[in-house]
Amino acid sequence: MSLSATERSAASTPANPRSRVVLASLIGTTIEFYDFYVYATAAVLVFPYLFFPTGNDSTALLASFAIFGAAMVARPLGAIVFGHLGDKHGRKTTLVAALLTMGIATFLIGVLPTYPAVGWFAPLMLVILRLAQGFALGGEWSGAALVATENAPAGKRAWYGTFPQLGAPIGFIIANGLFLIIAALLPSDDPTRPSEAFLDWGWRIPFLFSAVMVIVGLWVRLRLVESTTFSQKASTGKLVRLPLAAVFRNHWRELLLGTFFMLATYVLFYLMTTFSLSYGRAATDAPVQRGLGYDYTTFVLMMIAGVVFFGIFTMVSGPWADRFGRRRTLLIVTGAIIVFGLVWVPMLGAGFVGVMLWLIVGFTLMGMTFGPMGALLPELFPTNVRYTGSGVSYNVASILGAAVAPFIAVWLWTLGDGSPFLVGVYLSVMATITFIALLIGKETKDVDIDR
Repeated sequence: MSLSATERSAASTPANPRSRVVLASLIGTTIEFYDFYVYATAAVLVFPYLFFPTGNDSTALLASFAIFGAAMVARPLGAIVFGHLGDKHGRKTTLVAALLTMGIATFLIGVLPTYPAVGWFAPLMLVILRLAQGFALGGEWSGAALVATENAPAGKRAWYGTFPQLGAPIGFIIANGLFLIIAALLPSDDPTRPSEAFLDWGWRIPFLFSAVMVIVGLWVRLRLVESTTFSQKASTGKLVRLPLAAVFRNHWRELLLGTFFMLATYVLFYLMTTFSLSYGRAATDAPVQRGLGYDYTTFVLMMIAGVVFFGIFTMVSGPWADRFGRRRTLLIVTGAIIVFGLVWVPMLGAGFVGVMLWLIVGFTLMGMTFGPMGALLPELFPTNVRYTGSGVSYNVASILGAAVAPFIAVWLWTLGDGSPFLVGVYLSVMATITFIALLIGKETKDVDIDR
């Protein structure tokens, strides 16, 4: 069948160079995840002292984690708003808007007054800015994944889809590395509490540094052109008026499956990053929440070592998913996550070697399950609702998984009298749900991304 003049014109839309596609999809998610990790680290180290001084350490930590989880509730709303804009007006402008929103919110957290200075107004403003962070991340991921997959060469969509995913481990290393440097320059005499200088002004530096990273990200993204896939749909009048309505009406099954595909990934992600930092630093003789007793610097360095495996296996998972299929790869990895959740106690009880092995295995599985999602979720939906559909699936999963995971983990940790056994079982149960969803779903490796 021959193309019309309009279709030929759309098909000739200038393609983004591969290096620009990789950099634009990688740098934006790196910045977004950096901003998120900065908050996650501060939620453990700083905010219980500065924004939630309840007089009870467990209550303060739970309150801080509750605000952390509040951002996850805002993420589906961000996915809907930015998804609508991305499916109606293009990926480039929407991605720039998401990046700006996240950067401004993060910078403003860095200049917030604390509870001793302004009382309840401090946690209120923290909640609002945290919601803004979640709203922005709700639109960031799916747009970055679409930039990567819609510009990918044939047979390499999963490989290209790993580049936005790689922003998670890179953002983690930058954020926690910066906190480590500041903590080293502002040392504390009490290993269980940051120094007064750190609590006074040192914690603000990583939030303020976000502005520099956002400027770099904007420069890269403003040089993008729209993908041929989207431009062709726009030029031939095949966009839909209300993408969200179209997704719920015509693609509700894919929406549900995509959400549950991501469930195990999210739970593992936040247990290995946010909860583990609390568990690793808690005293071994604490009355309720007993932990591993490591000082902050030691345990974060151990986590960073584990996150290196996260990054490596995120990249490895792409070629594997392109060769063997997304579904088969994820079924094997999810089965391994189920087993991993059941062996937490013997691993964590085996001293330094066991704890290090736990971090390496957990982050390796994280890379293997997270990497293919950059291609799998966009492949579930057609071009004219792809931004909305993949974004809503990804971010609704954040409520079911990430929003409640740290909170549930702390509760189960307390319920288990300091043992992480129930936390590991929780991970295994969530991974079982994902495994069932993958069994129900179909392989998407050979779908036509331009359909």
